[in-house]
Amino acid sequence: MSMTFDDGTFIRNEMAPALPPPTQRIGALAWMRENLFSGVLNTLLTVFGIFLVALIVPPFVRFMFIDAVWTGENREACLGPEVGACWPFIQAKFGQLIYGFYPISERWRVDIVFAAGVLLLVPLMVLSWPFKRINAFLFFVAYPVVAFVLLTGGNINASAFLLERFGLIRGLVGDAEIGGINLVFWVDYVLTALLVMAAIGGLIAALGGSGRSAARTTFWVFLAFGLLIFIWDVDVGLDYVETRQWGGLLVTLVIAVTGIVASLPLGILLALGRRSQMPVVRLLSVIFIEFWRGVPLITVLFFATYMLPLFLPQGTNPDALLRALVGVALFSAAYMAEVVRGGLQAIPKGQYEGAMAVGLTWSQMMRLIILPQALTLVIPGIVNSFISLFKDTTLVLIVSIFDFLGQLRASFTDPNWATPVTLYTGFAFAGVVYFLFCFGMSRYSLFVERRLNTSHRH
Repeated sequence: MSMTFDDGTFIRNEMAPALPPPTQRIGALAWMRENLFSGVLNTLLTVFGIFLVALIVPPFVRFMFIDAVWTGENREACLGPEVGACWPFIQAKFGQLIYGFYPISERWRVDIVFAAGVLLLVPLMVLSWPFKRINAFLFFVAYPVVAFVLLTGGNINASAFLLERFGLIRGLVGDAEIGGINLVFWVDYVLTALLVMAAIGGLIAALGGSGRSAARTTFWVFLAFGLLIFIWDVDVGLDYVETRQWGGLLVTLVIAVTGIVASLPLGILLALGRRSQMPVVRLLSVIFIEFWRGVPLITVLFFATYMLPLFLPQGTNPDALLRALVGVALFSAAYMAEVVRGGLQAIPKGQYEGAMAVGLTWSQMMRLIILPQALTLVIPGIVNSFISLFKDTTLVLIVSIFDFLGQLRASFTDPNWATPVTLYTGFAFAGVVYFLFCFGMSRYSLFVERRLNTSHRH
């Protein structure tokens, strides 16, 4: 109700009823009109997109599912004029695609490594999960050691593999002795003691220990375990499996995870070094970054595999997979450094001045103020580098390391599965596997961006 006066004005005594929303903003038709057909160019692009989907998706679905063969013992099941994907081939070669030539009786060790990695990685990726320090310590410190022991087998003394089987030190010390005992023996046990003490120290730090009591505890624990390692050599009783027997998805994940985990901290250090005020540090960082960015990854792998042994002392023969891991990690670190440097340059100068104004040291300023903001800004670039690295692992086939794709190509040579559709089935399956990993990393990066981007929240 309202009261109207002689001059035409009126006073409303109650709220006017709410008007319905504009009809053009309601329903699927309205959404399509606004987003797909809002203009001539948008309409043409929509029609072209529909044409592409109609051209690609139905044949793909027909080949992968409708006309596909799901059961069979050999190539006879996949022969015919209208046969689609030959899934019995994937089923027959599945173990080879996952484990490579890893002994069948020992594949349970790989399964444990995969399961432990997932169980530790999932809580680490959930931002609200508690006990992040312990989780990070277990994943980045304890898990690599356990995975190394399980995958290689034999002695828990990790340095024994590096010194004796990988030949990193024996070529340098030869048959030298100290006190009648070969020098390799002493170096072996000293490095093992250092590895164990470093792991225990990391656990104490992860638990939040500080002060004199934590320092005394760390010292006595270090001393006790160091003596224990010298007195008693722990043997887990697993058979040794050479890395040349590894293959398939196992090698792909080992190379990708190692490259990802190693490249980020190395890239951060190189980015900080390139922006350093010390000329020597800046020059060395620039030389490292530009050198590794100036050569293709395939050249790095060739050099690490075939030419590096020529520059090492006689008798030294590092493991082929280890050489590839080092080459991939250094190559990726150079690209990661430039991504991180872009984030550092995007931080306003006022952030540096404000940090210095409150009395923070350079390390505190970088750790607490600058790097968290810089890394948040370049999350898309970091994840893009991770995705590229994951796909670039296929290049190790050039140096006779059979990753997932290399193992798949090797399986094509089996005459029992030689059919016209075997090749297409294998590459379609590989494409799906790589897409799932890369798409998962991409979606997780978007999730982290949304959680960390608090500047525009209402």
